[in-house]
Amino acid sequence: MAGGLKRAAKVIAGGAALAAAGWALRRIPAELGVRPLESGPDRATRIQRSPQFKDGAFHNPMPEPTTVGVPSPGLLGELARDRDTRRPSGMVPVLVPSLPEPAPDGLSVVWYGHASTLVEIEGRRVLFDPVWSRRVSFSQLAGPRRHHALPVELAALPKVDAIVISHDHYDHLDMATVMSLTRTQSAPFLVPLGIGAHLERWGVPLYRIIELDWEEEAQVAGLRFVSTAARHFSGRSLRRNDTLWGSWVVAGQRRRVFYAGDSGYFSGYKGIGSAHGPFDLTLMPIGAYSPAWPDIHMNPEEAVNAHLDLGGELLLPVHWATFTLALHPWAEPVERLWREAAGRDVPIVVPRPGEGVVVDSAPTVDFWWRKLS
Repeated sequence: MAGGLKRAAKVIAGGAALAAAGWALRRIPAELGVRPLESGPDRATRIQRSPQFKDGAFHNPMPEPTTVGVPSPGLLGELARDRDTRRPSGMVPVLVPSLPEPAPDGLSVVWYGHASTLVEIEGRRVLFDPVWSRRVSFSQLAGPRRHHALPVELAALPKVDAIVISHDHYDHLDMATVMSLTRTQSAPFLVPLGIGAHLERWGVPLYRIIELDWEEEAQVAGLRFVSTAARHFSGRSLRRNDTLWGSWVVAGQRRRVFYAGDSGYFSGYKGIGSAHGPFDLTLMPIGAYSPAWPDIHMNPEEAVNAHLDLGGELLLPVHWATFTLALHPWAEPVERLWREAAGRDVPIVVPRPGEGVVVDSAPTVDFWWRKLS
């Protein structure tokens, strides 16, 4: 009898696993998104009129090539070596943020991990690139997995006034998170041109989607949002650059924030700073760099260069610590950032995931990551 019960339990467990796998696989077509040119004449016309769109795809205007290099023959060996250095050696400290009502003239920020960040600016809340899934992939059965817990469940987020997306890669645009925010929040999604097609496919009402080309802007909740340039690419499958990518300016009456999204370094940051800065806070990506793709992800030293070009005051690093997306050691980006910033007298703040920071009284760097590197 006992043996029969064990066999039955194994059968039930196996069936449940197969059912879960089947459900995950069924979601893949939706995860891949939609070709914007095939999503309706209005969007297609806007895309085709964009200065960034030619020959059937979006392009960077920078003269340098923006490419991902061909993997080296020794890549598999590199992946196998030093794997432990590319993840934290222990539990990443995660805090549950305390979020009182935002001050009408204040500026504060909560970093949830990777690029997901909540900015409170002049009494309004702006959520950047929210990704709450366990993996950043077209399937939760495979792909880069989180190194730390979520500081807060998605349903427990406070009411936000705007949700801002930089581009459609899986570590910045997450279908499950978008669908949940569509149910639990009422804020509009501000996205680069073309990404609205993905959102519509996932059930976001059209009236909640604001699609902008570079240097177009929108007013939401008393804040000015400007879509600005980035040096990157897009795509959720083997097909690339159907949708635009970008950075964002968020400006209130007195305070300004710049979010770089994903980008290689380029000279255009000076122009963005001149046109829209200076900035009280910049959110700059510092991780997932590699000699194989120097044009699409800046390294920490380049992040400091871009911050200074923009006229930034306080720099908060993002795009590190949560997922392994390159071969460099886990804590290398923030160590390099700290050294470069210290050498150039650039104020930075390095919060733990979930830690709130008031920009005007940012804490000193306490090197919390060194216990895990």
